[in-house]
Amino acid sequence: MPSNKSVSDAPIVQFTNCRILRDHQLQRITVTGHAYLLHMVQMAPELDMCDCPSREDLWVREGKILNPEKLFFDEKGSADVQLDCKDSIIAPGFIDVQINGGFGVDFSLATDDFKSGIDLVSQKILSHGVTSFCPTLVTSPPSVYHQVLPQISVRNGGAHGAGILGAHLEGPFISKEKKGAHPEHCLRTFEAGAFQDLLATYGSLDCVQIVTLAPEMRRSSEVIRELTKRGICVSLGHSVANLSQAEEAVQHGATFITHLFNAMLPFHHRDPGIVGLLTSDKIPSGRRVFYGMISDGIHTNPAALRIAHRAHPKGLVLVTDAIAGMGLAPGRHTLGQQVVEIDGLNTYIAGTKTLSGSVATMDTCVRHFQEATGCSVETALEAASLHPAQLLGIEHKKGTLNYDSDADFLMLNDSLYVRATYIAGEEVWRQDVLGM
Repeated sequence: MPSNKSVSDAPIVQFTNCRILRDHQLQRITVTGHAYLLHMVQMAPELDMCDCPSREDLWVREGKILNPEKLFFDEKGSADVQLDCKDSIIAPGFIDVQINGGFGVDFSLATDDFKSGIDLVSQKILSHGVTSFCPTLVTSPPSVYHQVLPQISVRNGGAHGAGILGAHLEGPFISKEKKGAHPEHCLRTFEAGAFQDLLATYGSLDCVQIVTLAPEMRRSSEVIRELTKRGICVSLGHSVANLSQAEEAVQHGATFITHLFNAMLPFHHRDPGIVGLLTSDKIPSGRRVFYGMISDGIHTNPAALRIAHRAHPKGLVLVTDAIAGMGLAPGRHTLGQQVVEIDGLNTYIAGTKTLSGSVATMDTCVRHFQEATGCSVETALEAASLHPAQLLGIEHKKGTLNYDSDADFLMLNDSLYVRATYIAGEEVWRQDVLGM
């Protein structure tokens, strides 16, 4: 076989004996695949069948997914390393666009060791299948944003941890009536210089990927337009907006709904509020509205999960909304300015029954979503990978296993437990327990 060095010195890794999630289906070697191999041998009789790349194997070089046909025909190349995946599912890495912290780290607290804290979370969530995330800050005083945001930088993932896509700022421009676990004394409104108010509050938008705000607030439309111009995703949440106000926000550029059903007006048949965006006929042509769901069995009843999924399946984005107590024993923890109590899987503002984030992991949310809705494995996996990538406009490199995309992927068993996590084609975590 000719050398691979004609194109690149980097090794080529072939992942075999797997079922790959591509084009919304789990693909593996089939009759068609065998016919393809036979065709290639006929084209090059000097080759053995086992020398030929299968389209249903996963080929990786220099952190990217390779097209095996180009590798074989154009480069006359072959694999340097073959890895037997033992019939695992291979799916794109999960992307969590709303995570407040975990393992004792609270992203909404300005601490001297904030960078080491975010590094810890990014490393720990590899075991949950998360390869990229948006560290999320809940409503905080301006001083917290000014101190924390400069310490968050967009970066690629690797053995050190999941990649950081940018911050998600949830508040403080939200409704007092639907503040949820956000501290009321820190809430703000837009005044005469609306966008300047926002800039003064946050200090900088350099690392910001998502901003959650209440669209019924005065001057919110101009803020949505300005954020959208800067490539920042605007999400609607913690809001008492009616459907007309929500539709207007979408027409100005909003594309996301923060934790659907939670911290918003409940669905009403005469005015469904923000929930009505799932079936609105006033969404601009070519635009898709996405919505986050906390599929932890606590925040959303399985029936509500089913209703949302059946109404708008292509917009559903699984989020954890995890807090600092994720991964720790029950007890008292923080969520920004608030003290929260963990009781089993429930998290409350201390002394109340107000829910305050979750302690769910992303892989748990995927499994619960699949079980609660009865959806396909492919659908459940894409809700945590493809859809968040589409929301952020990065589906050309994340959230899929298409050729030339980033080789961020997972090996899972049939029950959707993560066996191994890969970033840029390198193994960054593996489950040691046999049978997983």
